[in-house]
Amino acid sequence: MGDATERRVHVKTKDGAEKDIGIDEEGFLLNPSDWCPEFVNAISADEGVAKLTDDHWKVINYLRNYYLNFDSCPPIRMLTKETGFDLKTIYSLFPTGPAKGACRMAGAPKPTGCV
Repeated sequence: MGDATERRVHVKTKDGAEKDIGIDEEGFLLNPSDWCPEFVNAISADEGVAKLTDDHWKVINYLRNYYLNFDSCPPIRMLTKETGFDLKTIYSLFPTGPAKGACRMAGAPKPTGCV
């Protein structure tokens, strides 16, 4: 974990605990089990999201649950079908895109395919 490209995100959880979360040079979690909603709040501005809405959380929670069940991010078609948002809406919610922004906020590793 002492990698020169590692960065830390400092968050305060809702129970008052403070936590430093390691991310790589692209902002993906080094340890996906470190994910917490406060991490999302801490990085949302970096993703071009000024205010997280229920629509953001719908996508983030879907991606998070998919990742926890399948150890990967879903194909983009599945993401749009399951959330009910078209691709244009996904990009309006996550300006850095579904693979980079949304998956990063969901605590999933960088996708290898088309997300």
